[in-house]
This record gives sequence, C-alpha cells and structure tokens, in this order.
Amino acid sequence: MDRYDRQILAALQEDATVPVAELGERVGLTSTPCWRRVQKLEESGVIRKRVALLDPALLNVGVTVFVSVRTSQHSVKWLKTFHDLVASIPEVTEFYRMAGDTDYLLRVVVPDIAAYDRVYKKLIQGAELADVSSSFAMEQIKYTTALPLDYA
Repeated sequence: MDRYDRQILAALQEDATVPVAELGERVGLTSTPCWRRVQKLEESGVIRKRVALLDPALLNVGVTVFVSVRTSQHSVKWLKTFHDLVASIPEVTEFYRMAGDTDYLLRVVVPDIAAYDRVYKKLIQGAELADVSSSFAMEQIKYTTALPLDYA
C-alpha cells in the first residue's frame, strides 16, 4: 500500500460517493489508474463495502446502551447459540468478545429504556448468562467510522 492508496482510502472514508474523476484529481492520478486502485482495494478486501451513515436521532434510535455480558458457559454449542441470538437482534449494532472481566460487549441503539428492556429480555431468554450490566451513554463525545491509515 502506497501513499496513493492511503489518500484514496482517506477520501473514501470521508465520502464514498465522490466521483472517480474527482477522487483521482484529489490524489494526483487520472481516472483510470485511480479506478483500478479502488477496484484492487475492493478485491483485496481492504474496502469491505460502501455504506450510508444515518442519523440515529432522526430515526428514533438516539439512546446508546453499552451492555457487558458475563457467562459461565464456554462451550462451542453455547457460543454458537449466543452469537446467533445476538446477530438476530437489529438493535445490537456492535458485538465483541472480550478479554478480562467482561466476556462480551454489545453496543445497542434504541429509542428509550422500554425498548432496551425488550432487547434485554430477548438476551436473557435466549441464552444462559451469568451477569448482564447496562450503561447508558449520556453524550457522544467522538464518533467516527474512519480508521487510522498511518499503520497501513
């Protein structure tokens, strides 16, 4: 990956709808080589997909809840059941297996506490959990989907 690729990625992280001609102009390439680089970045999996970022408040899911889950179950069967359960809940937007005191961390977006309670009930009814702890975000200080490119 060279500086052109990093510049292309930086521009696409900012706005994935930028026309190839403009993208090429920004990074100092003509359209064809720029487009080839974008295609190569897509084929290699560096660019996984292009999406639209939506405003959660305008879609009535402005409450963010971070859910810490601990379990005493660590079998492959339990893990698959829990993963399938969490994947089926659209309010869960991020899902991580953790090291340390928390086994799993979920980011959930909902309109209010009552909606979160419904998600919570789905979680505890669908899997055997030792502990579920919920933290409601009061304010979003920083949010970005842009990855740092200095390490690429």
